[in-house]
Amino acid sequence: MSPRPEDLADQLHSAAIHLLRHLRREDDSIGISAPRLSALSVVVFAGPLTLGQLATAEQVKPPTMTRIVTGLEKAGLVNRREDAKDGRLTQIHATKKGRMVLAAGRAKRVETLAAAVRALDRNSRLNLESGIRAVQEVVSRIAATKRPAVPG
Repeated sequence: MSPRPEDLADQLHSAAIHLLRHLRREDDSIGISAPRLSALSVVVFAGPLTLGQLATAEQVKPPTMTRIVTGLEKAGLVNRREDAKDGRLTQIHATKKGRMVLAAGRAKRVETLAAAVRALDRNSRLNLESGIRAVQEVVSRIAATKRPAVPG
């Protein structure tokens, strides 16, 4: 009998949360809080963005995002620049240091994952590869039913 989609969804949800919780420990060594690291990631991969766009993407209120961006700015990870088209707006840009910090954090998380994957036997690795493709398809289906998180 095939597993129920609800059971698989529950198991996937639980596994994703546990995986991210364990990988977040790697982020602690960077010295940046999870909200700041998340905002930095959005700026690096989807930026430059206005404060409002970043707040929307991170699902927080603008005053909260202002505090997060101020912290990132003080750390030299982002800077604010006047919008070239509309001087009333400010764009948040990642700095070279911000991109490097984000890349270093990702490298640590990937290495932690790679060490665990290396311990798997060949068959488990093949199953993992197939599972990753299925998760990517699920994510694509979810994304297709939602509005874009970052205006663009």
